[in-house]
Amino acid sequence: MHFRRKRGLFCRESSRELMTSSAVVSARLVFVGATTGPALELRAMTTRLSRRSFLKSGAGAAAALALPRIVSARLLGAAAPSNLITVGFIGTGDHGTGWNLRRYLELKDLCRVLVVCDVDGGRMRRAKEIVDEQYQNRDCGMTKDFREVLARRDLDAVMISTPDHWHTLMSVLAVRAGKDVQCEKPTLSIDEGKILIREVRRHQRVFQTSTEDRSIPVYHRMAELVRNGRIGKVQRVEVILPKQPNVPGDPTPQPVPPDLDWEMWQGPAPWAPYTKDRVHFNFRWIEDYSGGIICDWGTHLFDTVQWALDVERSGPVEIEGAGTFWSGGLYNTVKDYDVTFRYANDVVMTCKPGNPSIKFIGTDGWVGNTGWRGELEASSEAIKNARIGPDDIRLYTNLQGEHHDFLQCVKSRKDPYFPVDIGHRVSTVCHLANIALKLGRKLRWDPVKEEFLGDDKANELRKVRPMRPPWTLEG
Repeated sequence: MHFRRKRGLFCRESSRELMTSSAVVSARLVFVGATTGPALELRAMTTRLSRRSFLKSGAGAAAALALPRIVSARLLGAAAPSNLITVGFIGTGDHGTGWNLRRYLELKDLCRVLVVCDVDGGRMRRAKEIVDEQYQNRDCGMTKDFREVLARRDLDAVMISTPDHWHTLMSVLAVRAGKDVQCEKPTLSIDEGKILIREVRRHQRVFQTSTEDRSIPVYHRMAELVRNGRIGKVQRVEVILPKQPNVPGDPTPQPVPPDLDWEMWQGPAPWAPYTKDRVHFNFRWIEDYSGGIICDWGTHLFDTVQWALDVERSGPVEIEGAGTFWSGGLYNTVKDYDVTFRYANDVVMTCKPGNPSIKFIGTDGWVGNTGWRGELEASSEAIKNARIGPDDIRLYTNLQGEHHDFLQCVKSRKDPYFPVDIGHRVSTVCHLANIALKLGRKLRWDPVKEEFLGDDKANELRKVRPMRPPWTLEG
């Protein structure tokens, strides 16, 4: 199976004024990768945000973070009809364009993409071409600086499809700027996720953690069968994630491509010399930017597990594992892994590499699948075909997809099916696995306090990582 399914370089891809007035009526979507937002009357929400307060909240007084005083003409697109959600796209790599942008463009009765943003000029221009072709005009704006997108008053929301080390920072700056946000997963640390929840709730924004699993029928069906006791009391869950990468990566410095803003690509991460093995799809295997394959894929399948077990706002209480990490080359995330999680209800979840799959094992049988989106399997036809009746537990889904669900919630002001707090809890499970593998010992976790018990070193590893100036989450 081909696992290259995510964002690209920046990078898992009408009013047009700057935000200088004292009050901004938020009625549009900014896609840092671009679409148009919901009707003003549907939004019915006014956010007070002066340019000065935006700079303070987004940059913590660092002049280098200041928004440009003039937004270039190419950034500004034509006004969208007032009944559409306006979106800006940040990150237009493989996943940002091939999956997220194309889905937004298909939802033409709900939204309009107004601007695309990527630090890779070639990918940015290609995304603009796709948008302009869809709308049969040349109105889509483009910029390499995501702050120009956040400064636009005509955007309701943004879609963020960047490497993981940018997710929380961009999302926090976006909600402080009055934008609703759909952002790829995961966060870079456990405590980053806690900050993201705080800021989303404080600013009363809609936030969708961007994964498609809850819209995929096989995972929804699996979760409902388990939640309704069709396999009896759950005893064990076996999760298989891919094994990637397959090579250690070449750390040899190379010239920075002329169309790439390498400084902005790195952003808050430690400075490093450019090499092609560091960017695009491969950022996932470098700890400065990501949590490796467990964070990349665990955020999919672990969500189905916690959804089915009704612990989606909690987590395991014990974690232990053994594994090896890449060394001697560029990559340094996990290579081989065998992790065991125990929940407070004594359910045990294991995680190993292979063909991505899930299997729930209960006292009365099992249910699961083999392979990404593989068809439903069960220990009996009775379990596989069991009816979920009107009095049973029904788990909310949106079969039209994560993007449709987000846009509907921008209008309704309700939480989408994968809101910020649930997304944080799933990312936390992934981080717990990586920390246990790194320390090589059993860890005890308090999912209420969100801290390790009696382990100072483990607690250090859950904290927000230092950010390279001038970037900061403070504000």
